Amino acid sequence: MSDAILQNSFYFSNVSNSILYGVVLMLYFNTMQAYFDKQLERRPSDKFYMVFSTILVFLITIFVTTRLVSGQEMWINHPGYPGGASAYFNANMSAWYLTMSAVASTLLQLMTDGLLILRCFTVWRRSYSVLFVPCCLWLSSLVLGILNLITSASPQHNFYEGLKAHVGLVYICLTIGLNVLVTCLICGRIIFCARRMQHHFGHEASRDYFTIVAIVVESAVPFTLFGIAFLVSFGLVSYSSIIFLSLYGMFTCISPQMLILRVVRRRAWTAQVAQSTALAFASQSTTAPPTTSTSSSMV
Repeated sequence: MSDAILQNSFYFSNVSNSILYGVVLMLYFNTMQAYFDKQLERRPSDKFYMVFSTILVFLITIFVTTRLVSGQEMWINHPGYPGGASAYFNANMSAWYLTMSAVASTLLQLMTDGLLILRCFTVWRRSYSVLFVPCCLWLSSLVLGILNLITSASPQHNFYEGLKAHVGLVYICLTIGLNVLVTCLICGRIIFCARRMQHHFGHEASRDYFTIVAIVVESAVPFTLFGIAFLVSFGLVSYSSIIFLSLYGMFTCISPQMLILRVVRRRAWTAQVAQSTALAFASQSTTAPPTTSTSSSMV
């Protein structure tokens, strides 16, 4: 593959990482500010979300830093490496900084997928039957993620060839499949509730349940879309996959941070809201007149 494509892809990925890291910090500080806002009543789950958010920021910091170190080693410390930047990149894929980057991105992936499964559980009114397939996929991705890290740390491996490429492709397909499944489940549930609200209570009542922000944030749509783009480019054995890997890696932190911010600000779906919609539908289907009292919690 072209050395110029590799260098341009790596450069663009580092620039985009630096920009998006600023977005991560902004979301994190806004979340902490909302958490310490005395006007909002704290919930027992808030502390969990704050710790979760802090760990995400710590891991994404490792990811961004190690990618910058990789660029420094390739362009500054070894500019005259025989064969150019692509040869240096292929020969040092098991370097400590790239191994740390892989570990951080894998942990981010597992944490974000776990959070999405939890949100899916909440949106679906704590239905355990909905969790079976996503949880099986998550456990499988955990096993393959560990295997992927072992092959990544082995010397003389190639990201695009041999065992590493096969294990990596299976792991990526599995995790992206999980992302797509959970995203569709959450989107489908929100749209279903919105349609029923519109049918029973009118457009004004359903508008709070069916907003672009609610769908994009609750279901982590950008995270899933960048994952699909990375999977396609990686399957085509293209250095452009480096760009989508960076974007996908950054949104493993940005998407859950946006979701946590909505949770802390009391603007996300909760089990109580999901239950109240079901009760509203049941009462409307019998004798109760139209009312919009249950729509205020969904903005």
